[in-house]
Amino acid sequence: MVEEGERIPLTLYDWDPKGGTISMVFQEVGKTTRLLAKMAAGDRILNLVGPLGLPSHVDRFGRVVCIGGGVGIAAIFPIARAMKLAGNEVISIIGARTADLLILEGEMRSVSDRLIVTTDDGSKGRKGFVTDALRDLLEGGLRADRVVAVGPAVMMKFVSETTRPYGIKTIVSLNSIMLDATGMCGVCRVSVGGRTKFTCVDGPEFDGHEVDFDLLLDRLNQYVEEERRIAAADC
Repeated sequence: MVEEGERIPLTLYDWDPKGGTISMVFQEVGKTTRLLAKMAAGDRILNLVGPLGLPSHVDRFGRVVCIGGGVGIAAIFPIARAMKLAGNEVISIIGARTADLLILEGEMRSVSDRLIVTTDDGSKGRKGFVTDALRDLLEGGLRADRVVAVGPAVMMKFVSETTRPYGIKTIVSLNSIMLDATGMCGVCRVSVGGRTKFTCVDGPEFDGHEVDFDLLLDRLNQYVEEERRIAAADC
């Protein structure tokens, strides 16, 4: 058990209240996720805090398009499942850079009325981005009552820009930098509708048409050099 480390936000993709277990999916991109990947059965994490923020707004909207990019597929899965259980028609679009990085395809298919798979290189499904598939649906006359997107910030930005001309309510989940998870430190602040919000207490879901994505992307890139130095030191 390691008693020192950094706090990072991770999203659950499934849970078992009776068994007392939670399931998470993460990608090895930094020091902490690499350390997590090295853990074996029986190892312990000192602290696990959650759930954080506000619950997803699930209702019977009608037709809901659920979009997941990369590891964001793990976060969109329980939302798509809940939307289906609430009586919605669920159209899901999932994407990854390559087929090898595509996750939970079977799980997403099981909770979707229609599933569209995309890969950047065309190694599985249609070649292109999730936004290409979404744009084709909307330009083809699909009426959507709500769009929910989880994935890289730049992906959620372009999903929001794609739906904006159609006036479709679009919800994005912002996994920005977090530290104390109480809203006190201000590390996870984002600008939504011109007002400062804290992802860990006010989010993580916000109206994508009101998020200042350019500011968010700038803040997410603030620590890129530090992350590179840490990665190089660990090699």
